[in-house]
Amino acid sequence: MLLIEGDPRNASTVLEALAEQGRLPTEWAQCLADGLERVKRRGVTAIILNLFLPDSNGMETLDKASAAASHIPILVLCGNDERIGRQAVARGADDFLLRDHLDRYSLTRAVRSMLDRQAKEDALFAERERAQVTLNSIGDGVLSTDVSGNVTYLNAVAEAMTGWSQADAVGRPLGEIFHIINGATREPSDNPMALAVRKNRTVNLTANCILIRRDGREAPIEDSAAPIHDRHGRTIGAVIVFHDVSAARQMSVQLSHLAQHDFLTDLPNRLLLRDRLQQAMCSARRRGGQVGVLFLDLDRFKHVNDSLGHSVGDRLLQEVATRLRRSVRRSDTVGRLGGDEFVVVLPELAALESASTSAAKLLSALAVPYAIGSDHLHVPASIGISVYPDDAEDADTLLENADTAMYHAKQDGPNTYRFFTQDMIVRAAEWQFIETALRVALERNQFSLQYRPKFGLATRAVVGVEALLRWNHPDRGVIPPAQFVPIAESTGLILPIGRWVIGEACRQLRVWLDGGLAPVPLSVNISVVEFRSREFAATVRTILEETGVPPQYLELELSESALMKHADSTVSALKALKDIGVRISVDDFMTSKSEHMVTVRAVIDISDGPIETPEQPDLLIVAGSHVGRGHYLKQPMLAEEFGALLEVRLSPTAARTRDEEPPRTARRR
Repeated sequence: MLLIEGDPRNASTVLEALAEQGRLPTEWAQCLADGLERVKRRGVTAIILNLFLPDSNGMETLDKASAAASHIPILVLCGNDERIGRQAVARGADDFLLRDHLDRYSLTRAVRSMLDRQAKEDALFAERERAQVTLNSIGDGVLSTDVSGNVTYLNAVAEAMTGWSQADAVGRPLGEIFHIINGATREPSDNPMALAVRKNRTVNLTANCILIRRDGREAPIEDSAAPIHDRHGRTIGAVIVFHDVSAARQMSVQLSHLAQHDFLTDLPNRLLLRDRLQQAMCSARRRGGQVGVLFLDLDRFKHVNDSLGHSVGDRLLQEVATRLRRSVRRSDTVGRLGGDEFVVVLPELAALESASTSAAKLLSALAVPYAIGSDHLHVPASIGISVYPDDAEDADTLLENADTAMYHAKQDGPNTYRFFTQDMIVRAAEWQFIETALRVALERNQFSLQYRPKFGLATRAVVGVEALLRWNHPDRGVIPPAQFVPIAESTGLILPIGRWVIGEACRQLRVWLDGGLAPVPLSVNISVVEFRSREFAATVRTILEETGVPPQYLELELSESALMKHADSTVSALKALKDIGVRISVDDFMTSKSEHMVTVRAVIDISDGPIETPEQPDLLIVAGSHVGRGHYLKQPMLAEEFGALLEVRLSPTAARTRDEEPPRTARRR
C-alpha cells in the first residue's frame, strides 16, 4: 500500500490504522513526485492519495497519479468538501474519504472495500481474458448478438470468415454481418439467432448452408445457435458457433466418388454401374424401349500379367478403359467389374443392330496393338450381349446373361461377339456343374489313367506308351475328356490336373521299371495352358526326382498351336524342358505347306518324329527323321494289361499275325 500524504499527522493516523489491519505493508511518500517514482518501481497494489500535496493540488494531482498508475486502485483523501470527493470518483478514483471521517474504522472499511473490489475486478478481467483467448484459439467462428439481433461480439475466426472486423460489425444487424443462403435453392436462410431466441433453446443451421463473406466469396458452413440468459433466466441475446466445412464436403465428395468408381481406371464400378443400368431400365420401361448390355472380357490378359508383370497389366487396363470411353456415346456407361471384365450399358437402344454395331466398334478399337513401354501387345476381346426386356427384366440377371453370352463368344475365337440365347443357360449350367465337379474330382481322386501302346512303323514292336486321362464321375459315369478339358483349361484347373497326370504316369512307369519290364518311353499330352505356365518345367523336374524316373523315358506331347504361338517364349520353354532331358513330340502340325518344314526340322532336333496322320510318315522321312512314332494303336488299357503286353514282348511278325493293322486315326485324349 502506498500512502502519498504531505501532512505528517494525517500520515501517522493512516499508517497506524493500516498497520493494525495488517493486510498489506505500507510505504509513505510526502510528495507526488516521490510517490510516482515509487510506482515506477512496481509492487504497488493500492494508493491512498491526498489531493493537496506540496508539489501538486486538486484534480491535477489525481490526473497525474491515474496516468502513472492506471491499473492501480486509488483512495482519495480530501478536505471536508464532499463535492470534491465525488468529482474525484468521477475522474477515476475508486473511493474517497473526508478529513473529518479519517478514523481507523472508516479508513479500514474503505481500504478493505477497495481491495476486495479490485480483487473481484482482477478475477473478472482474468476470466474475460481466458475466455477471449479461448474464443480466439478455437477453430470455430463465434458471433453474439443482443436481444434485438444486433452484433455484440466476433472472435478472430468469425472476423476472418465473415470479412468483418469486430469494430465494424458491433451494433450492426446480424443479417448484414452473417449473410447465409441455402446452397441448393440460393434463397436466404432463416436467421438462426432469431430462431434460438424464439424457441429459447439451441438450434442447428439448415443443411447445405452457404456463408457469403463481405467481399462476396462463399463458403459452406455448419453451425448451431443458442440463447444467452442473464442471472434471472431472461434471454438477453444469442450466440452462434459456426465453422467452414469446405474441406469436409470435398472429402465427402471424393469418398463418394471412390466408393462408386474403380480406383485403377476411374470407370464406374459394379455398384454405380448397376445403378445406371437400373435407371436405364426404368426409363425404357416407361417409354417401351430397350437397353443393351455388353459384357466384355480381354483374351490372354492373364498371360500379359504373368509374363510382363502387374504394372504392365494395369497400364493395359487403363488404355482399354480409354479406348472404350472414346468408342461409345455420351449417354452410354462404361464400367469395370474387376480384373479384365468391362461392361457397357446402352440406355437408348433403337434396335438389336445398334448393339451389334457398338460391339463391332469396340472390338475394332481394342484390336489395335497396344504400345506400353517397349512392349507392343495384341490383346483381343470377346463380347456377350443381352437386351432388356427380351433377355431379363432385372439388372443382375441381365448382367449374368451378358456374361454367359461372352463365354460363348470366347469359345468362337478372339474378337467375337455373341447375343444371349436361352439355350446358353443350359450350357452355362453344364459348365458350372463340370467346373465344380472337377474340383471335387481332384479332392476325391476320381481321375484315373489308361495306357495305349505305340508300335514302330517298320518293326511293329512296342516302342512306347501314352497315358490317357479318364474321369469316372460317381453319378454320370465316364465323362469324355472333350467335355471337361476345355473347361479345365479355361478355369486354370488344368494345372493341378496336369500335375496329377504327370505324377501318376511317372509313378506307374517306376512300377514297370522296378518290375523288370522292358523300358519304353511314356508320353503325356500337355495343354497350351500347362506349357505356358512359368512353373511347368520346375514341376516336371520335381516329379522326376520324386519318382526316380529317368527323364529320357518321359515324353511330353504338345500341339502345333501351342508351339506356333509366341515363338520367343516357346523356344525358352522348350530349352528348359530339353535341359531336364525329357523327350518332346508334336501332334496335329500342318503338312500342306512347305514353309512349315523349317518348324518340323526344328522340332525334330529336340524330339522324335510324331506319326498322327497318314501323311506324316512321308513328311518325317523327307524331313530326315529316322525314328517314327505312330498311332498303330490298340485300344487303351489298364496299367496291368499294358504290363502284360510288355512281358509278351511281341515280335513284328507276331504282331502282324495276331492283329490286323490298326487304323491310322488321330489320337484322342
